[in-house]
Amino acid sequence: MRGSWWVLEATDSGAPSVARLNSGHPFRLVSRIHHPRSRRLLKGHSLIPTSRTFSKLLPAPMAKEPMRVLVTGAAGQIGYALVPMIARGVMLGADQPVILHMLDIPPAVEALNGVKMELVDAAFPLLKGVVATTDAVEACTGVNVAVMVGGFPRKEGMERKDVMSKNVSIYKSQASALEAHAAPNCKVLVVANPANTNALILKEFAPSIPEKNITCLTRLDHNRALGQISERLNVQVSDVKNAIIWGNHSSSQYPDVNHATVKTPNGEKPVRELVANDEWLNTEFISTVQQRGAAIIKARKFSSALSAASSACDHIRNWVLGTPEGTFVSMGVYSDGSYGVPAGLIYSFPVTCSGGDWTIVQGLPIDKFSREKMDATAQELSEEKALAYSCLN
Repeated sequence: MRGSWWVLEATDSGAPSVARLNSGHPFRLVSRIHHPRSRRLLKGHSLIPTSRTFSKLLPAPMAKEPMRVLVTGAAGQIGYALVPMIARGVMLGADQPVILHMLDIPPAVEALNGVKMELVDAAFPLLKGVVATTDAVEACTGVNVAVMVGGFPRKEGMERKDVMSKNVSIYKSQASALEAHAAPNCKVLVVANPANTNALILKEFAPSIPEKNITCLTRLDHNRALGQISERLNVQVSDVKNAIIWGNHSSSQYPDVNHATVKTPNGEKPVRELVANDEWLNTEFISTVQQRGAAIIKARKFSSALSAASSACDHIRNWVLGTPEGTFVSMGVYSDGSYGVPAGLIYSFPVTCSGGDWTIVQGLPIDKFSREKMDATAQELSEEKALAYSCLN
């Protein structure tokens, strides 16, 4: 086997120097090699002929086993935005194959099948299978990640307890299916409101799922905070980091920028220093983030879907693949009493992620203004918890 060969490495299709093999999978041209000896020395490597000589040989990447990802409420607006992101690799990485499990209620079965048809038509290379069902057991079987988007929305004239009662029933049932049929160490993200308390109910009825594996989405609020700072300072949102959402995914949440920074040509600078307007940061900024969902409903006549789906992907991606060094994000997690938050609530904290686990960031100084805001949202969550437990009884 004489001649020269390209050595290829699997990569994103948008990366520089990309080639495609007959499989259609994108590869980056890494190096070239001239090897006049036997064919067996080249076995297991990704090579194509070329006319130049290089001296490095890299093994071909091992194919990963598909991960099974459940999306409940998959025929709804958020589900419709979310499933193609998962299939494209936005949630779990561009080299991670997935099998999508989509669950919805019987009245939505026709729309659910339409979503499945579109997923097939999109020909996503990473998508290795689709399960579309109205049966919770079938949907939950073997799943590694569960994104709980389905829930009962509050309708005009409904009392808060009525909505809570409906969602307690839904999450009690789905918790039982996940506990009995999901893969070991399944990671659960609750999106449907009231997200924190729905997650708490799910935890209560899936006791074998580790409490660290049940979370709720506050990354949407976190990203909204980053976006507001980016707009205010006219900087790239990717240069802003370490905002915090404390507490409930509701209008009582506390968006905190006391520890947030912006990357500048002169290094990282505190957001408060660059904004130089504490009045805005302590009033309008907070209320804008708190009320952003309502503002989107007023503008679109529909609730946030695209941004919620994108944030769910961010949440799971960081949880599974890790957060960058020096960066923390917001996740609704089971409180261990950190920062004086009552243990036993699902409360949004700043966290870092590594090795598939999250850790609450410790030791951040908390001023009086922040303490009051954090306590107020904890109080609301305690009241929600009591209301949910009364529905169980």
